[in-house]
Amino acid sequence: MKRVALFPGSFDPFTRGHEDIVLRGLNLFDEIVISIGYNSGKSQRYFAIEQMMAKIRETFKSYPQISVVTYAELTAEFAKKNGAKYLLRGLRNTTDFEYENSIAQVNRHLNQELESVFLITSPQFASINSSIIREVHRYKGDVSGFLPYNL
Repeated sequence: MKRVALFPGSFDPFTRGHEDIVLRGLNLFDEIVISIGYNSGKSQRYFAIEQMMAKIRETFKSYPQISVVTYAELTAEFAKKNGAKYLLRGLRNTTDFEYENSIAQVNRHLNQELESVFLITSPQFASINSSIIREVHRYKGDVSGFLPYNL
């Protein structure tokens, strides 16, 4: 059976830390679907979803087992509809763990076949945070070291 994992997130923007988790996840899964969700808790994106999809696809163009999609529903339901039995998530710190643990418990309740798999962020990427990158970019700072593509 093919092991399909969703890597869900808002990816506003998609960072080198995200890239690292996806590439390491290829050691565990046959296919990874980077799933850009419409987050109801965020009023507006900084980078357009279409722009992020194009940048992420370009980043992984040499990896046919990685795809990029968008979705606007519960992640647990989206996983079920797409035959994904795993959610791939990265953890930078204990705050991430507390947040991700709560989400994993709810997803498991909604879809009993869905397992959340957590990878600890590689040390060189632990400080990368999408919110900080957006702020640096907003004020014309150089964000190239934090992203696997050029803006």
